[in-house]
Amino acid sequence: MTGHTDVEVFIGLDVGKGEHHAVALDRAGTRLFDKPLPNDETRLRTLIDELRGRGPVLLVVDQPATIGALPVAVAQAAGALVGYLPGLAMRRIADLHPGEAKTDARDALIIAETARTMPHTLRSIQVADEQIAELSMLCGFDDDLAGQIVQASNRIRGLLTQIHPALERVIGPKLDHPATLDLLQHYPTPAAMTAAGEKRLGNRLIKLAPRKGREWAGELIQALRQQTVVVLGTNAAGTVLPRLAEQLAGLRQQREDVAAEVEQLVAAHPLHPVLTSMPGVGVRTAARLLTEITGKAFPTAGHLAAYAGLAPVTRRSGSSIRGEHPSRRGNKTLKRAMFLSAFAALRDPESRAYHDRKIAQGKRHNQALIALARRRSDVLYAMLRDGTLYEVPARTQPVAA
Repeated sequence: MTGHTDVEVFIGLDVGKGEHHAVALDRAGTRLFDKPLPNDETRLRTLIDELRGRGPVLLVVDQPATIGALPVAVAQAAGALVGYLPGLAMRRIADLHPGEAKTDARDALIIAETARTMPHTLRSIQVADEQIAELSMLCGFDDDLAGQIVQASNRIRGLLTQIHPALERVIGPKLDHPATLDLLQHYPTPAAMTAAGEKRLGNRLIKLAPRKGREWAGELIQALRQQTVVVLGTNAAGTVLPRLAEQLAGLRQQREDVAAEVEQLVAAHPLHPVLTSMPGVGVRTAARLLTEITGKAFPTAGHLAAYAGLAPVTRRSGSSIRGEHPSRRGNKTLKRAMFLSAFAALRDPESRAYHDRKIAQGKRHNQALIALARRRSDVLYAMLRDGTLYEVPARTQPVAA
């Protein structure tokens, strides 16, 4: 972290929801402050202003987002340097200090002492770009909505499987279509669907699925004929299913609304043309790349791959080498975005050819996707470094016999 040589006061902050613990040290290691500190702007600013009388201040937190966001913002507004001590580094450094008890005061002291003596372990926190900050919040909300959508879908499929398995086999795979959710809100039980008949079901479905509505209605009637008994709990399911369908439809609409806002922010960012020129990078992936990569310095493509958890790890002990294995470390959000992007890129001929070559070498599908994601990470690094658009690699011409 730059600027460390000018710092005279090092504040370690173990952040908490309602109260932090702060420890401040001077350059010689003398303890200047060691008390709990409310998560309040006035108290935070007062402490920083008092300590700034001794010289430049560096505030280091163990969590820069969520509950640590206010201290970071207050310190930046007060003109102090701000740093972040990653969790893995924190745990390793804690092992070097005496004692096994984990307390807020001890953690804050370790953070402050690390900032004073091992500045290379810190990561700098710059004043967040407004677009990136908004994207980060929207992407987090989008993740929450996606999880709730999965839960609601599974709940609907579970209830349908309980009361009528044949009906679930028809409806379950189509729950992502608004016509199916609309149908469940109006005809939530097998008896209601049977009473409506194929024509009325079809008329309902074609409102939102004009090309497939009639066909789906026929499939529903065939499924309904496969079961004549009424399972216990069917009446209650008729009360729950329409509400779940309405909830799921609402969640999907919210996610579409969030996606529209994300798209506007991504489109306005200078790196939008660069990122979206790569096959398999859509709006959501571009947003994730911006939030997880922007503002971070990666000396080489290998550093970016390691940060994303895409660099293979060699397990070696003495003379025993057990080959390379996928890394379990790295930024899991970025890794997932790169993995899904690689999967989407299989429609691209060059990406598919690379994937198929890995399969021919004996790799499994997921291993081939990870390899493709790593290759794309290297390309992405060069694109961001040079500000250039994605270029299709030149095809090698076959040598004439």
